[in-house]
Amino acid sequence: MINRRQLFVGAGLAAGALAAPSILRAQTRTVKMGALRLVHSMPPYFYEKFAPAGLKIEIIVFDSPTDGKNAVVTKSVDFGTFGIAAGILGGAVGEPIVVVGAMSNKGMGIISKAGSDVKTVKDLKGKKVGIWPGSTQEVFVLERLRMEGLSIKDITSVRVPFGEMPAMLARGDIDAYVGAEPGPALSITSGVGQLVEYPYGTAMGGLNMILGTNDETVTKDPDLVRALLKTHRQAVEFMSANKPAVVDMTVQKLGANRAAVEQALGANNVEYVWKLDDKVQGQVKTYAQHMLELKQIRALPKFETFLNPKFSNEIAA
Repeated sequence: MINRRQLFVGAGLAAGALAAPSILRAQTRTVKMGALRLVHSMPPYFYEKFAPAGLKIEIIVFDSPTDGKNAVVTKSVDFGTFGIAAGILGGAVGEPIVVVGAMSNKGMGIISKAGSDVKTVKDLKGKKVGIWPGSTQEVFVLERLRMEGLSIKDITSVRVPFGEMPAMLARGDIDAYVGAEPGPALSITSGVGQLVEYPYGTAMGGLNMILGTNDETVTKDPDLVRALLKTHRQAVEFMSANKPAVVDMTVQKLGANRAAVEQALGANNVEYVWKLDDKVQGQVKTYAQHMLELKQIRALPKFETFLNPKFSNEIAA
């Protein structure tokens, strides 16, 4: 669902901004950029510092990765950032989703009630666990359960949106949850929750959010894709070197709890990235294979079209 508070970000404010392609120099253009209400979905808010003259960004906020992905499919937005799971779900059924860049890694956490006996993944057996279906977090926790000799049948999976997980844990509605930052950090800093683990010990590493667009945009507007990805790269590099600025922007734009955001970034549980390199592509393919084995998808995406590293490779060079 699109948040009615759509945020308009003026572009071309930084000195030394990248020269605009001819397609952008001709006239001012507004590009719709979908983002999630999460700490690791913050790079678009920094695009204004680095976007070329004539390019304006309209940020549209989503609470669900699937909603963000669907907006790209229907071209309600021009670009979107969402979990790789949502992207693969679309690519597996032939939707015109193309991954052109990476966005962020990590940003996840398995959290249980503070002082409870749920201290490891094995301890989740027989417990009520909050999970958002179709999310990246779901795939990671299912793989971690498998690695520990368990399956989804060994827990009671409760459908819970990310934003509601900390409150449900506090009330005792669930025993644990697999959340997205700043949820895990909020539970930890408030004293309500304890960290079970950051679930990155799988072949998928810390793979989480990607930058996607519609296939038609790649085909008909490659200059726009190139300009947006260049802007994204500069925003990511700035954020990685200026965490206090990320904290301030997250609190300002999302109304997030400052202590929770500082915890998430201070624990290095959010990693901003941009390259769609061989490592990320390999993790995506491993991730998709897990989804296939879990019967979350019926076929693998056509990776030759689903993953398009052309623009990332050009910019890296």
